[in-house]
Amino acid sequence: MMYALPFQTLLHFPCASKFTRPKDAMPMDLHCKFSSLEIKRLSRRMVLKFCGFNTLLLSINPVLAAPMPEMKEPEVIRTLKLANGVRFQEIIEGEGPEAQEGDTVEVNYVCRRSNGYFVHSTVDQFSGESSPVILPLDENQIIKGLKEVLIGMKVGGKRRALIPPSVGYVNENLKPVPDEFGPRRSLLSHANEPLIFEVQLLKVL
Repeated sequence: MMYALPFQTLLHFPCASKFTRPKDAMPMDLHCKFSSLEIKRLSRRMVLKFCGFNTLLLSINPVLAAPMPEMKEPEVIRTLKLANGVRFQEIIEGEGPEAQEGDTVEVNYVCRRSNGYFVHSTVDQFSGESSPVILPLDENQIIKGLKEVLIGMKVGGKRRALIPPSVGYVNENLKPVPDEFGPRRSLLSHANEPLIFEVQLLKVL
């Protein structure tokens, strides 16, 4: 059985004629071939390990050297609750004139049930075309919950509100309601449940 000498030993003591060979030993040239083979195997292994280690360093160093990106706090949308049970969120804060009680405003809106089911919208869900409605901020003419959501909004702003039925469509004459029979019937059929309005203020007239 042959034992491979350490790499350093093989380098310092190549096959040389000064070693004494037993009579039954292999010829010197064959022994040299095996020694050469062991050197090649060891050197290849060491080269591969060295290359792998350097590759690892190259892959790690750029990461370690790169500056850490600045972490920003996620924007949290607060939900405000009014005394009458209306809850709303300021999705976009407008920069135009502010709506006050008694004003007449032009808005776009989307109405959904509390489970997200679509009820009605002034914006076509496919074409994107809008048919804004004009509403007086008077609780005798529009649903009270929506009036309170619109007061204080600025033109260009958008709010999302959950309006309980007690301040919603308490009678069928309150706006906003669609002109078409089908959508109007669909909206009023959900008058006794909370409704979600996403409303955008376009103008204060």
